[in-house]
Amino acid sequence: MTEFRKVTDQFSVAPQIALDDIPLARAAGFKLLINNRPDGEQPGQPSSAAVEAAATAAGLDYAHIPVVGGPTSAAVHAEMAAIADAAGPVLAFCRSGTRSIVIWSIGQALSGERSRSELIALGGQAGYDLSGVLG
Repeated sequence: MTEFRKVTDQFSVAPQIALDDIPLARAAGFKLLINNRPDGEQPGQPSSAAVEAAATAAGLDYAHIPVVGGPTSAAVHAEMAAIADAAGPVLAFCRSGTRSIVIWSIGQALSGERSRSELIALGGQAGYDLSGVLG
């Protein structure tokens, strides 16, 4: 099972999840699954269509917001909108979880929701160093 890393009560991140992890995410209380990986990034990763089908079957909402390299303004705003519209806690994933927490953190900083120091602390508690991202 992939580790779901809690950032806040409403947002968690994970490295690449397996299709078998999706019902576990639902059982853990997540309502929205966000996939930040482009299809075909790495051999063997499930396609967005497969993840979406599994999410739907498990009763989760699904958003595919792929990011290659650094997140664009469009990706940050799409993620912020998806999270704002979520019916409850959100689990976002990518290869390592880093892109997912970076996108979220940039959105939080832009909206003024959380301070730089708070975001760095939340990232650290989840196992990610955001100090270079939010400098």
